[in-house]
Amino acid sequence: MTKAPNTVTRQKLSGGSPSSQRTVTLHTERDAAGQVTARVRRTTLPSGLRIITEQQAGVRSAAIGVWVGVGSRDESPALHGCSHFLEHLLFKGTAERSALDISVALDAVGGEFNAFTAKEYTCFHARVLDEDLPLAVDVLGDMITGSTLAPADVEAERDVILDEIAMHDDDPDDVVHNLFAARAWGDSPLGRPIAGTEESIEALTRAQVHRFYRRHYRPANVVVAAAGNVDHASLVRQVRTAFGRNGWLDVREAPVPPRHGSRKRVTSGLIEASRPFEQVNLVLGMEGLRRDDDRRFALGVLNTALGGGTSSRLFQEVRELRGLAYSVFSFSSHHADSGLVGVSVGCLPNRLDDVLAVVRQELAKVARDGITAEELARGKGQLRGGLVLGLEDTASRMSRIGKAELVHDELLSIDEVMARIDAVTLDEVRAVGREVFGRPEILAVVGPA
Repeated sequence: MTKAPNTVTRQKLSGGSPSSQRTVTLHTERDAAGQVTARVRRTTLPSGLRIITEQQAGVRSAAIGVWVGVGSRDESPALHGCSHFLEHLLFKGTAERSALDISVALDAVGGEFNAFTAKEYTCFHARVLDEDLPLAVDVLGDMITGSTLAPADVEAERDVILDEIAMHDDDPDDVVHNLFAARAWGDSPLGRPIAGTEESIEALTRAQVHRFYRRHYRPANVVVAAAGNVDHASLVRQVRTAFGRNGWLDVREAPVPPRHGSRKRVTSGLIEASRPFEQVNLVLGMEGLRRDDDRRFALGVLNTALGGGTSSRLFQEVRELRGLAYSVFSFSSHHADSGLVGVSVGCLPNRLDDVLAVVRQELAKVARDGITAEELARGKGQLRGGLVLGLEDTASRMSRIGKAELVHDELLSIDEVMARIDAVTLDEVRAVGREVFGRPEILAVVGPA
């Protein structure tokens, strides 16, 4: 049977470790003429490793990412910073490739290659010409399954990470957001900086990092995602070969359960730090929503109207009308069991009290009255435009499907996300604004003494 134009087929995402290889189609998108423009498929190997692809028409590049279900919030106090340390070390060499070999392999074909660590996952990613995708798969598979973590490399990279921590400590924005998280979540993994501290990195041993690697970098805890000019069946074969080194895919274990529980409450209050900066940087916020909360779409529209652009309330009131600050924006962040919303501002020290008064006033207005119909329409338009423009390249597409497979219960199509945004009403925005911005305040301030 022929599907109607713009039809999207969706299936619920699911993990687990099946006894045999399974492949399903999650989405099929068609243009007005009924031609397939994109198809998302997922294969789950017997080991539990998941391979998800979005095949796009009319592109000559491919992006691939290896998403590992471990981040800084999965660390005990003794392992603080271990996920990020390990991310660095996997670039240092395997039994087959030196660190230089890894770098040269992707540089020689003009590829882009990097990694990052977040609080709940780690990602290693590359973007290459479609014909060079097998090379990228092979390099990533070698790194993930066969890194040696040589003692000399551990010591050399320790100094690099200490330099990185010092660099972040010189950045006012990094400092104030780390303080904000520390005030909100206290001395818990979610409240600690992802990179660790000087003390925690100095104390980590090679044996601790190696045990962490062996415990978390297991097939059932990994998603391989690719987007662009990708043939799904070919990629599955390439992954089976590249990740099958040394029997890595023979492991049949369930994913390591996360360290966090069902709900993480935040703690309100004030936290301050003195730094020899010219400006005062502050973050004023509250507890937000979990990432699976359906109200996140209404909160997204509200956040855009409040501080998401140059037409937003905060930008107009704080910068344009009063000239109190150069940079002001609002944000929302979502995790498995908690979330935060807030406003970030950088201003001159003598403007701090005025800035705080205006920000509190605007948050109180939103909590009391919500937003206008014009702001609702403008917020929806910004979100829709940002979504589509942000997915114009293969790397963004890869990130969307990889993250959804690893941390969400379902993968919404672009059309479905747009429909969720369009369905947001003024009453829903007013209700979520009243609840969220009526919660106790968290304030972090960093600046000259």
